Amino acid sequence: ASSSGEGERAMSHRKFERPRHGSLGFAPRKRTKHRFGKIKSFPKDDASKAPHFTAFMSYKAGMSHIVRDVDRPGSKLHKKEVAESVSIVETPPMVVVGFVGYVETPRGLRALTSVWAGHLSEEVK
Repeated sequence: ASSSGEGERAMSHRKFERPRHGSLGFAPRKRTKHRFGKIKSFPKDDASKAPHFTAFMSYKAGMSHIVRDVDRPGSKLHKKEVAESVSIVETPPMVVVGFVGYVETPRGLRALTSVWAGHLSEEVK
């Protein structure tokens, strides 16, 4: 067998032949088990104000792009058009069906009681 490489292909590394598809930090790539999102942080509560919404559920529905004029004096791009990526956030209508009362304990807030609405429309049920 000749080692001149006639008829043989030069071997390459797998890194170049078939690179990874996506980060392993996001494995396994499959649909989530959680049907709904979760609000992870709330603003500080001000007891002097009346009860009010402190958070609103929304979902990232996708991404798109826009073309806009840059208004940044001194920049190379001033008064020029640039394409930028944008997130599309979907915020479905929310209906209040009840609220939860909390009590402060040495280990933090604990749910004391839940109060549900007495009369709900058919679309909520």
